[in-house]
Amino acid sequence: MTQVEDRARLILEMRRSGIVDKTILDVMERVPRELFVPETFREHAYENSALPIDKGQTISQPMIVALMTLALDVDKRVKVLEIGTGSGYQAVILSHLCRRVYTIERHRELLKQAEQRFTDLRRHNITSKTGDGGLGWPEQAPFQRIMVTAAAADIPPVLVDQLAVGGIMVVPVGEHRDHQDLLKVTKTDNGIDVEDLGPVRFVPLLPGTGDRQGY
Repeated sequence: MTQVEDRARLILEMRRSGIVDKTILDVMERVPRELFVPETFREHAYENSALPIDKGQTISQPMIVALMTLALDVDKRVKVLEIGTGSGYQAVILSHLCRRVYTIERHRELLKQAEQRFTDLRRHNITSKTGDGGLGWPEQAPFQRIMVTAAAADIPPVLVDQLAVGGIMVVPVGEHRDHQDLLKVTKTDNGIDVEDLGPVRFVPLLPGTGDRQGY
């Protein structure tokens, strides 16, 4: 199969699994996932599975990327904060759907690679930095949407504080990889509403930066 055929097959598989939002599927079909994975895994780029990248991290399976993007309910007016840039794939997907993406990565080398991809793909509405994602990006708050791509022990109160009223955060929660749930958190005038979207498996959300800890 060619990559074009592989891409079309993946989109069909996601549609059959219940992802029917045409806008999201169109973006995922256009964004070349093979550019975000190491060369040794490129033949698997359009399989519906997570794949390893540098620094012990992963690029999420396309179904989870679509599910999280759908739950975030983005449009061209909103400003999104992403915690955990990783390969940059999710940030690029979001950049096609929202006004601006702010993304934080704890590993400087990973961020460098992602930023090169942003440049190559001409995604000029992504702003990125190395940092502790658990602290958010207070200088740019409030955000209408926040996506966390690593599992927190609990819903991060610091990030809730940086969410606009009426805003949505999508975050995997659970200290053990085998017991994580994807939560959709909506901020209200009186606190938060939480919806459980089902079990997931993510790398943990760690404090600090990978550079300081020698990773």
